[in-house]
Formats: sequence, C-alpha cells, structure tokens
Amino acid sequence: MSRVTPLFRPLLAGCLLTALAACGSNFGFPGVYRINVEQGNVVTEEMVEQLRPGLNRRQVRYIMGTPLIEDAFHDNRWDYRYLLRNGNESLSETQLTLWFEGDELARVEGADAPNWDEPQSDDPDPDETSDS
Repeated sequence: MSRVTPLFRPLLAGCLLTALAACGSNFGFPGVYRINVEQGNVVTEEMVEQLRPGLNRRQVRYIMGTPLIEDAFHDNRWDYRYLLRNGNESLSETQLTLWFEGDELARVEGADAPNWDEPQSDDPDPDETSDS
C-alpha cells in the first residue's frame, strides 16, 4: 500500500486544482480584475439626432456606421446593438432598430429612438415674436 500512496497524492492534488479552477470561473477569486468588454455598435445621442425620415441607406450608414446585424431575411431592417459586460455581469445594453421602405429610412425603434411626431423646425414660436 505504500507504493499506491505516492501516486495517489499528485492525482488527488490535480483533481482538486482542476475543481478549484472550474469554480473560479463562476464565483471569481477575490482581487482578480475583470476588464470591461464592449461589443456591438456604440450609438451616441448626436448620431440619433441626425436621423431623419427619408434618408437613404448610404446616408444612414455614414451617420450610424455599419449595423451589427443585417438580416438576410429582413433586408428592410438594421439592428444596432451594444453590450457592456464585466465578466458575467451585464453593465449596459442598448438596441436601436432602423426600418426602411425601399431605400429610405421609415422609422426607428428602441429606447433611444428619436420622436419624429414632434415638429422639428428651428423657427421661433410665432406667439413669442408677435408684436400685438
């Protein structure tokens, strides 16, 4: 039995180290730094403000960049997704979907979508400038 013990100890130690390493990916070791990982398209407020109905696909691609997802089955839809993660924890996630009719931008959906129902004129309010 004395010959089995020297072989058994390294095998047991290897199994314990493997189990400990596997648990480390789920629970994490204290003091281990995890970097933030950004995936997808970063969409800024300035980019969204430039979107207008009627822009063609080339103009939209110039403003927004190449979409993360161009679905071959829905060629009238572009998806811009962004995900910020730290290890297994999701810190931020956004999605903006652009819909086209033919070659022109028709609508935008998502939390940061512009509200095109409001008038977007730069003219001052006529009530404020009247000299009554």
